[in-house]
Amino acid sequence: QVQLVESGGNSVQAGGSLRLSCAASGYRANNNCMAWFRQAPGKEREGVAGMSSSGITRFYADSVKGRFTISQDSANDTVYLQMNSLKAEDTAMYYCATRRGGCRWYDAAWSLRPIDFGSWGQGTQVTVSS
Repeated sequence: QVQLVESGGNSVQAGGSLRLSCAASGYRANNNCMAWFRQAPGKEREGVAGMSSSGITRFYADSVKGRFTISQDSANDTVYLQMNSLKAEDTAMYYCATRRGGCRWYDAAWSLRPIDFGSWGQGTQVTVSS
């Protein structure tokens, strides 16, 4: 069973930056898909960014392309989400998640559907004030 712990959430002004971290521990297969999701109050959880454990495949929601970057430090089993040019609409609880067996190709795109990810962290809050 894999455990995921997020950190790095904070309150920032619009236009600012944050870097979120997700530390993984416990058993993990070699081929995984790691992803970041977010959920704002009253809204559904949405995928933000994902990457394969090899680092070769990276994909983003349209709303964050060009502003957010997902990366990993394999030696420390940590996945990061660098968030730049933050907007008020980025305010949400951010979660990292993992999927065994690699990233899923679904409906002509790499999947950021929550249902495709089996292990989740507890979340870290990001608040962006305008």
